[in-house]
Amino acid sequence: MQEWLQEGWQDGRQQGEAALLLRQLERKFGAYPEWLKGRVTAAQIDTLEEWGMRILESASLEDVIMQRSAY
Repeated sequence: MQEWLQEGWQDGRQQGEAALLLRQLERKFGAYPEWLKGRVTAAQIDTLEEWGMRILESASLEDVIMQRSAY
C-alpha cells in the first residue's frame, strides 16, 4: 500500500510540474508546438525542475529545453 501511495504521489507531482511549466512557457513565449507538450509531459521531475529554472533566464523555448545536462 505504501509503495502504491508513493507512486501515485510521484505521478501527481510530475503532472503538476509539467502543467505549471507548460503554463509558464505559454505565458513567456506564446503558443508552443504540440511536440513540446509531449516532451514536457513525458519528462521526469528533475528535468522539469531544471527547465523551470531555465525559463527565468532563457530567451527562447529552445534555450529552456536544450539538452545541457544528462537529462
